Amino acid sequence: QVQLVESGGGLVQPGGSLRLSCAASGSIFSTYNMGWYRQAPGKQREFVAIITSGGSTNYADSVKGRFTISRDNAKRTVWLQMNSLEPEDTAVYYCTGHFKVSFLRENDYWGQGTQVTVSS
Repeated sequence: QVQLVESGGGLVQPGGSLRLSCAASGSIFSTYNMGWYRQAPGKQREFVAIITSGGSTNYADSVKGRFTISRDNAKRTVWLQMNSLEPEDTAVYYCTGHFKVSFLRENDYWGQGTQVTVSS
């Protein structure tokens, strides 16, 4: 029904930057909140950032001031600009969104994840 495809992950040195993208496609009536989570090896998935359809944002304390989430509603795309990356940011990053997929039905969907590795 709804597909979320992430891109932009990779290997970066500490202090470097990466920009993740996530594009939604499929049978979508409306797009509501979109966000990013991450999961490091051996750890639970954790919240990173979220953005509402109106552009309001919220961030995990660990990324405030370093990461910026943005979106283009017309393109159904959300980005995560990550600056001043630290080894502790190494994780698989997942895009998620809340969508209205029919007149009466709304669901949350997840992307397949993209690996971000911060290492020298």
